[in-house]
Amino acid sequence: MLRSLNTSGHEQEEEDPSSATDLHYQQHLRGLNSPAAAIHMRQLLISCAELVSHSDFSAADRLISILSANSSPYGDSTERLVHQFVRALSLRLNRHHHASATGFMMNLITTNIATTSINITTTSTSTTTPTINTSTSTPNYIISNESTALQTCYLSLNQITPFIRFSHLTANQAILEAIQVGQQSIHILDFDIMHGVQWPPLMQALAERSVNTLHPPPMLRITGTGHDLDILHRTGDRLLMFAQSLGLRFQFHPLLLLNDDPTSVALYLSSALSLLPDEALAVNCVLYLHRLVKDDSRDLRVFLHKIKALNPTVVTIAEREANHNHPVFMGRFVEALDHYTAIFESLEATLPPNSKERLAVEQIWFGREIMDIVGAEGENRRERHERYESWEVMLRSSGFANVPLSPFALSQAKLLLRLHYPSEGYQLQILNNSFFLVFWKRKGRLRSQPSSIAFAAAAFTVHLQLVLSRGAET
Repeated sequence: MLRSLNTSGHEQEEEDPSSATDLHYQQHLRGLNSPAAAIHMRQLLISCAELVSHSDFSAADRLISILSANSSPYGDSTERLVHQFVRALSLRLNRHHHASATGFMMNLITTNIATTSINITTTSTSTTTPTINTSTSTPNYIISNESTALQTCYLSLNQITPFIRFSHLTANQAILEAIQVGQQSIHILDFDIMHGVQWPPLMQALAERSVNTLHPPPMLRITGTGHDLDILHRTGDRLLMFAQSLGLRFQFHPLLLLNDDPTSVALYLSSALSLLPDEALAVNCVLYLHRLVKDDSRDLRVFLHKIKALNPTVVTIAEREANHNHPVFMGRFVEALDHYTAIFESLEATLPPNSKERLAVEQIWFGREIMDIVGAEGENRRERHERYESWEVMLRSSGFANVPLSPFALSQAKLLLRLHYPSEGYQLQILNNSFFLVFWKRKGRLRSQPSSIAFAAAAFTVHLQLVLSRGAET
């Protein structure tokens, strides 16, 4: 698993103490079997993070060099994981050395996208599409390029892991059960709709229910938010064609969000969203709410109160089951290291080494998350995943109540795993009768390490019914 470190054939007469330390690491790494090497690499990463946190930059830089020499984006799961964390630690180290690392970060993003051969396209604009705008200093071409790469990785992630599909299935079932048979119109507000892959199964379920109950199918309207107007329009066109094939009345309304600032979103949401009389509203937040969390939860609570004011029939959420919002860097680092170790192990166990989809997901999707959690700090940090208990507390304190997940929803989730993801590593768990948790159970772990990574999904309602969907930690 570990490649040999290059050593020079010409030795100096007087060896530098730091070189002796490096040589000690090199000799220790050689000859270790894969499990032992994985454990040792984890310890080295933690040691490196501690050196960075203590501002011992020269020692951290030497250790980063050793870790980098024993990592690769094309190796086994440990080498790939170390590669991503070394990049993130290098970014953090760079930011401590220099007042501004903007150019370095842009170079990392651009290089990452180019490495995976993601085609970049320009986006169109429209004056008729509602836009929620906030100021940003990031150049538009960087946003466009990164957005395109992430959109492509999202589709791959949806195919090769059960986490997103599980979240969509659980949320859809919660929406279907919350909407009464005979409802004339349904409006779904979907935050960050991406390609809209969640909604065709719900459309099929609504059409089938109409046939079985002899009630006409409801009008379905979806307001989808996103950061790329061209992708939003194409998503709406695809959903419209699919709805027409089922005989469903359908409308799509794109809502362009130029930033995830929760205060701005909350202020303009009610004016940007048009609801019909007697229309049942469902609010869908799959892998979205964690982006609105800052160093405190005030902005998120403002957002939730605005959602509550819309009086939705049901609110569905799905989030990573992890604590990546720890205020202390080392606590956040160790949590992230264990979390992504399990993710990379699950990808290695279910996909071949030469899988292009695996490479893109590891480098762009999860690599971006690791870069944010480890390399960013303060207001620049966006990947602030929380445990399901935290989401439940925040939603309850904002006026929402849990909606129990039905036995049928459980059977559907089990069927999804059995048919599409038969690996023994993926498992399902129910928490408090209202959270579904799909997770990857790790093998050969240390006693101090978590047994799994998970995503959680659930549903909530405004003092009436609330559905929350949770996916296994990835």
